[in-house]
Amino acid sequence: MSNCRLLIAHCTLLIFLAACSATKHIPEGDALYTGANVKLNAENTSKQEKKVLLEDLTGLTRPRPNGRFLGIPFKLLLWNFFYTTKTKGLKHNLQQRLGEPPVLASSVSLSANTTLLQNHLQNKGFFGATVSADSTWKKKKASVTYTANAGPQYHIASVTFSKDTTPLSAVIDTISKNTLLKVGAPYDLDLIKGERERIDALVKERGYYYFSPEYLLVQVDSTYAKDYKVGMRVVVKPTTPAQAQESYRINNVYVYSNYSLNSARRDTAHSEGQLYEGFHIIDPLGKFKPKLFTNVMTFHPGDVYNRTNHNKTLQRLMNLNVFKFVKNRFEKVATDTPKLNAYYYLTPYPEKALRAEIGAETRSNNMNGSEITLGFTHRNAFRAGEQMDLKVYAGTEAQFAGSFSGVSTFRLGGEINFAIPRFVVPFFHMKSKSAYVPRTNIQLGYEQLTRSGLYSLNSFHGGLGYLWKESPVKSHELYPIAITYAQPRNVNDSFQKLVDTNFVYRHIIDKQFILGSTYQLNINQQAAGFQKINSFYFNLLGDISGNLAGLVVPGKKLFNIPFAQYIKVEADGRYYRKLGLSNTWANRIILGYGLPYGNSRQLPYIKQYFSGGNNSLRGFRSRTVGPGSYLALPTSQGYIPDQTGDLKLELNTELRPKISGPLYGAVFVDAGNIWLANNDSTRPGATFGKDFLKQLAMDAGVGIRLDIQLFVIRLDLAFPIRKPWQTPGNRWVLNDVRFGDPTWRRDNLVFNLAIGYPF
Repeated sequence: MSNCRLLIAHCTLLIFLAACSATKHIPEGDALYTGANVKLNAENTSKQEKKVLLEDLTGLTRPRPNGRFLGIPFKLLLWNFFYTTKTKGLKHNLQQRLGEPPVLASSVSLSANTTLLQNHLQNKGFFGATVSADSTWKKKKASVTYTANAGPQYHIASVTFSKDTTPLSAVIDTISKNTLLKVGAPYDLDLIKGERERIDALVKERGYYYFSPEYLLVQVDSTYAKDYKVGMRVVVKPTTPAQAQESYRINNVYVYSNYSLNSARRDTAHSEGQLYEGFHIIDPLGKFKPKLFTNVMTFHPGDVYNRTNHNKTLQRLMNLNVFKFVKNRFEKVATDTPKLNAYYYLTPYPEKALRAEIGAETRSNNMNGSEITLGFTHRNAFRAGEQMDLKVYAGTEAQFAGSFSGVSTFRLGGEINFAIPRFVVPFFHMKSKSAYVPRTNIQLGYEQLTRSGLYSLNSFHGGLGYLWKESPVKSHELYPIAITYAQPRNVNDSFQKLVDTNFVYRHIIDKQFILGSTYQLNINQQAAGFQKINSFYFNLLGDISGNLAGLVVPGKKLFNIPFAQYIKVEADGRYYRKLGLSNTWANRIILGYGLPYGNSRQLPYIKQYFSGGNNSLRGFRSRTVGPGSYLALPTSQGYIPDQTGDLKLELNTELRPKISGPLYGAVFVDAGNIWLANNDSTRPGATFGKDFLKQLAMDAGVGIRLDIQLFVIRLDLAFPIRKPWQTPGNRWVLNDVRFGDPTWRRDNLVFNLAIGYPF
C-alpha cells in the first residue's frame, strides 16, 4: 500500500513540476496559449449535426496549442529544459530537434478566427450567424472562448437546370437527375462545389476536354427566404469560351517511346513515325514492338475524348513497369470539326539491372537468420514489355524456440520469373479493360534446404499463371498449372529412427509431388492509400491438386511418382477500425479447410496448417498447438514434434494505440487451433469434430511497434490463457498466471521479435 501511495505522490509531483515549468520562458506581458473552446448555439439542429459542426469549428481555430501526451506538454518541457539564446551548438540543436517552442497568446488573432468561424457557418447555410470571442488570462496562461450563435439553417426549396439549344446544355440536362443538390437538404457550399465537379467529370466523359467547373454557376434564389429556404438554378456562365462548349474527337495518336526529358521537345515538327493500327509510333531505334502499345492504349483515332480513357491509358503505361516517366498532352487541331491530337512521351527505365540484397529475416515458425540475394532483371526481353527476373539466393537460419530448437538451416536456390504484359491464352485473344495491365507469368525455381544433423530436401516448383487487377483494391491470381516436387536427401540415421518410431515426422521427408491449380482473390481497402474509419481486407485461396491427373493417369503415379490429391480452401478476413487520428483496432479471422482424397490421407506437408508463432497464436511456440486437444510430448531423442493439420480456425484482435511519434503499443488476444480431417490413432483428440470450439487455444499479451513507414519492428510478449490439451473443465489457466514465479515465466511467457504487423 505504501508503494502505491509513493507512486501516486511521484506522479503528482511530476505533473506539478510540468505545470510550473511550462511557462518558464514566456516573455513578459505575454502568456502561454492553451487552446480554444467553442460554444455553439444552433436552432433546429440534431445532436449529431451539432456535434459535427462543433468539431469543424474547433478545428478551424488557429494557432494550435502545444501538443500534449497524457496531459503533459513533453516537447515544450524539453524546449525549456534545453533553453538557450545561442543559435548554434549542442544545446541549441537538442532544443530545436527534441523540443517545441511555446505557442504564445500574442500570436492569436481573435478577429481573424471569428471571421473564419462565421464564414464557415454561413457556408453551411446559417446566413445570420454571428461569432464573438473572449480571452482568459491566468498565471501566464491564456485561452479563448468563441461563442457562435448560428441562427436558423437555410434549406433547398427547389433545384433547376438551365435549358437551351446548345449540345452542352443537353448533356448537362441528361445528367441532372443524379444531382447532389436535393430538395429539403441544408444549404452547403461544399455540396455546391461537389455538384460542379460532378458535372465537370461527366461532361468530360462526353468529349468536352476544355470544360472546367469554373464555367458553372449555381444561382441562389432568395424568394423563399422568409421560410429560411432558397431556390437554386445551375447554369453555364455566359462567358464560357466556345472551345469549352464543344465535344472533341481524337484525331491522331503519337507515341514517343524513347523520349528523353533532357532533350528539346520535338513534337512540334514531329515525324509521322511508323503507322501501326492507327497509332504513329516514333521509335527510331526500334526498341519496342508496336503491338506493345496497341495492347495498352485505350484512345484510338476517331474516338470521342473521355477522361476515363485519358487516365486509364496513363495508368496502364506506368503499370507496364517499363517506363520511368509517362506524360501526355492534347493539342487542338485546326480543322472545321473539333479534334485533338494526342501525344505520349515515354521515358524508359534502363532495360537491364543487377541487384544485390543482404537482409535479416524472421519467420512465423521462430526461424531467424540472414539471406543474400543476387538478381538480374530485363524489362523488355523480347521488345514487347516482357519482364524477366532471375535470382539466386543463399541463407542461414536458426530456430531458437519451438520445434527442433537449436537446429540450423541452410537454404540455397534460384528462381526465374517471366512476365508477359497481356493474357496469353491458346486459341483466344483476351484484352483487359482495366486500368491495370494483366500479366501472364511463367516461373521455375529450385531450392536445396539442409537442416544440420537431420536431412536435406531438394524441391522444384513451376507454374503458368495469370495476374490481373480490377481496381486498386481488388486483384486476382490464377495458376491453372502449378507444380511442386520435393525429394529428401541425406537423411541422418538418428532422424530416420525418429521417423520410424513417430509417424508425425514421416510426412516431413516424404516425396511430395503436387500437380494442380490455384486461384487467389484479394480485396484490400487499405491499398487505396487512404484508410477510412472502417476498412476491410479479404483474401480467398483455392488450391486443388491431382484431380486432372487422377482422371487421365491410370493408377496413382505419374512418372512413377505418387501425386497428391486434395482440395484446399482458405479465407482470411480482416477488419480495421480507426479510433481517433492515430489509434487502430485490428481484427482477423482465418478459416482453412483441406480435404485429402485418393492418393492422400493428409495434405502434403508444405500445404498443411500450423498454429502458434509470431504471426499466429503469439502466446504459444510455433507448431506446438494441436491438432485439437492432442499434446505432443518430447521424444527420447529430445525433439519436440512438429504439429500440422488439415483444418484451421484462428481469431485475433489487437488494439494499437499511438504512444509517441513512430512508436505504437499493442494489447491483443489470440484464439485458434488446427485439426486433422481423418482420424489418426497415434494422436487422440486431433480429429475435427462437433466439440471443436471447446478445443480452441487462447493467449493474451502486449507489444511495442516501431513504425517508420519503410518497415515495422515488432516486439510482443504473450502468455497462454487457455490450453486445449488439458482435461475439460481445466483448460482455462488464468488462475495459474504468476508473473512473479520464474518457473511460470520460463514455461509460459513467449517473446516474439518480428518485422511487420502480424495482420
